[in-house]
Amino acid sequence: MPDPISWSHSLPYYLAALVFGYLLGAIPFGLIFARLAGLGDIRKIGSGNIGATNVLRSGRKGIAALTLLADMAKGALAAWLAGRFGPDPAVIAGLGAFLGHCFPVWLKFKGGKGVATYVGVLLALAWQGALVFAGVWLAVAAVTRYSSLSALAATLAVPAVLYWMGDIQVAELFMLMSALVWLFHRQNIARLLSGSESRIGGKG
Repeated sequence: MPDPISWSHSLPYYLAALVFGYLLGAIPFGLIFARLAGLGDIRKIGSGNIGATNVLRSGRKGIAALTLLADMAKGALAAWLAGRFGPDPAVIAGLGAFLGHCFPVWLKFKGGKGVATYVGVLLALAWQGALVFAGVWLAVAAVTRYSSLSALAATLAVPAVLYWMGDIQVAELFMLMSALVWLFHRQNIARLLSGSESRIGGKG
């Protein structure tokens, strides 16, 4: 356990990493890009979410792809920049970016479900885990055509693979983030169980 002197020196850096990651993650790119593209408030379309999946419901695939990349980039950038100061700040900033996306202060703490930002943080901290995520997501999507189920399956696989790789600290971070992703997808889970969840490429 760290001694009090160590904590007194480290805590300000940890708090700075968390705040930095949060503020970067809280940038609502989906909302910004949708407005710049003349789509209005994306929160009034489809699920009301600010993420790429809901932006896609507007029919603007390019804007949805741009949102996806930007939401990934902010997670990756937060963890990578904080990582210049050590592995602990990188993990903390990555968590901050994820929380910022899900609970942005600018939008009364009503943000996205965090999957793209999750992947961005994963790319910065353990790129091998990002390959696992992509592989599981694509496999499940190819079989079921459910984007939500694909993300849920991938976020189950990632912490297990990270533990197997021996990266315990990062694995614990993604265990927490995966649990939150599942929590944020509880309505999707209910629709999956009822058979009413929309499929990739579907109109529902």
